[in-house]
Amino acid sequence: MTKVRLDKWLWAARFFKTRSIAKQAIEGGKVHCDGQRAKPSKEIMVDAILTIRQGWDTKEVVVINLSDQRRGAPEAALLYKETEDSIEKRKINTEQRKILQSASGLQTEGRPSKKQRRQIHRFRDLLDD
Repeated sequence: MTKVRLDKWLWAARFFKTRSIAKQAIEGGKVHCDGQRAKPSKEIMVDAILTIRQGWDTKEVVVINLSDQRRGAPEAALLYKETEDSIEKRKINTEQRKILQSASGLQTEGRPSKKQRRQIHRFRDLLDD
């Protein structure tokens, strides 16, 4: 096998759960092949560099093997290798998101208990007076 469709390879490498989701991501500009936007039908070859944006993360991977069949995760991981630079950037971005989230006070411990709810009501009553 020398060439495989990009959407099939992304599906086989387990970046996306279905081929249609892979196709939507490619058409939406979230997948670039060798620095350029690609079409789902683009045939990729070994040593192609793919930039894949998923959620908050951007991964840069090098295609090592080709496959058009979806297999288990350990076998799918053998199809590509993420670059060291990409791994470092993802770690840094993850740490920055955690710091921002904790600094903004968005983390909560869940719903207030009955005691905490009573305290909230008392506090509001004091403000209304």
